[in-house]
Amino acid sequence: MGNQSFRQSMGWLHTWAGILPGWLLFTIFLFGTAAFFQQEISGWMRPELRGQTVSSTALRAASILLTAKAPDADRWIITLPSDRGGEPLIATWKSGIGNAASSGKAILDPTSGREIAVRDTRGGWFLYRFHFELRYLPHWLAEILVCAAALAMLVAIVSGIVIHKRIFADFFTLRFGKGQRSWLDAHNVTAILALPFHLMITYTGLVTLLFTLMPWAISAQFPDRGSYFQAAYPPGPVRNPTGQRIASLSLNKAVSRARSLLDGFAPARIVVERPGDLASIVQLWPSPTQIGGASDALYLDGGTGKVMAIPAVPGIAMASRSVMVDLHAGRFSGAVVRWLYFLSGVGGTVMVASGLVLWTVKRRAKLLDQNRPHFGLRLVERLNVGMITGSCAGIAVFFLSNRLLPFDMAKRAEWEINCLFIAWGAVLVWTLARPVKRAWIEALAACASLYALVPVVNDLTTTRGLFPSLMAQDWIFAGFDLVMLVTAAGCAFTAWKLTIHKPKDTPRRTARELMEAAA
Repeated sequence: MGNQSFRQSMGWLHTWAGILPGWLLFTIFLFGTAAFFQQEISGWMRPELRGQTVSSTALRAASILLTAKAPDADRWIITLPSDRGGEPLIATWKSGIGNAASSGKAILDPTSGREIAVRDTRGGWFLYRFHFELRYLPHWLAEILVCAAALAMLVAIVSGIVIHKRIFADFFTLRFGKGQRSWLDAHNVTAILALPFHLMITYTGLVTLLFTLMPWAISAQFPDRGSYFQAAYPPGPVRNPTGQRIASLSLNKAVSRARSLLDGFAPARIVVERPGDLASIVQLWPSPTQIGGASDALYLDGGTGKVMAIPAVPGIAMASRSVMVDLHAGRFSGAVVRWLYFLSGVGGTVMVASGLVLWTVKRRAKLLDQNRPHFGLRLVERLNVGMITGSCAGIAVFFLSNRLLPFDMAKRAEWEINCLFIAWGAVLVWTLARPVKRAWIEALAACASLYALVPVVNDLTTTRGLFPSLMAQDWIFAGFDLVMLVTAAGCAFTAWKLTIHKPKDTPRRTARELMEAAA
């Protein structure tokens, strides 16, 4: 195969590897990009929370509350927010099994330790989980679809690198108002600008789904996946209850003990087995704040604080996978790196969207009568509008519903999510019934309006609007509202550019040259 035919083959592969899973890839990139700020989004969606990091006062209050409400429980579970906040301190207790099981839960302010009422929401956690769980689908099917899309993305990236003759020149080339040429420029610039990020996030994303992608290593050695996890992550020490009561190790002492033993330890969850019993055990599970850090628990004696088991040092394979998963999620990153992740993710989202639009623009340019495309092309064009703008509108409605749904509404968190998909479906149906240019303009205008409404509704329904937040240097709330306004401005600007755009008749020869340049 000559060099020319090889590049043409790579061009064909790049096109179809990108276009077939294109709508799914756009959804994964869009929600995954938002998830880089999932804690900050969760914080905005819980305006009742004032504190961010857990104080010793709050841990002491949790100990007192659990001792008072559930002294004889089988287990206490204390879930702590990370240093980025967004979550309350949650104290849970459980006793018994089966029909005799009982449990309770208290939500505490992470700074003061006071019991507080917080609106029911899944916050940024939902955006994170949706980018690989794809709500309403069986878990196994969602994993297979996401794996297939990620594999196609990796093929599209590698083949895209091969077919590019002028990667350096394309980095500086972005021409507006040139029709198909402009879409190609936008696709190239967003792809090249964050090319290392695209390669890293796609490959490490595949690593996170390793056991779905390549299950044979487990099936060849273990009877089922559960047996593998039992061997790879063996359970910690177990004790039978003695019935002899002792003073429990305080939560503050347990955390201090863990920090003295493990560098940089930050607790994400504390589990106290058989609290107050001589056989009590305290488990301290780490927060993923260090790249490649330990994920196993530290086990302490529940009375004396004596170490019973420390996190095992992972082997090379396990450590490599841990580093790649951490690279993908970016939870270790500080503010600057997190913004770089976010902006690169925005670039990837635009890259996929511009590729989808470019595919339809190129097909329309090939038609003898561009004003009368066939049914298949008309359908794909409108589905592009509905999937791209509908998902964006849905996220805005997700935020708006957080402020507008009644505080004590039953299944409130579920209805926030339902509102997202109702809005997404409504935009999709609307765009299917409209001429494609009008569909783009109207859907983008709707997105601009919805995102502009978010800070307005936030200001009307809470005391943490944009200006009060700026005055109080509450950067999470101020930053969130500013991002909403920037997004609204971007959608409005794009809708305005489309409104004033007058397409020009493109000579057949020039269109062919453009297609050859794109190949």
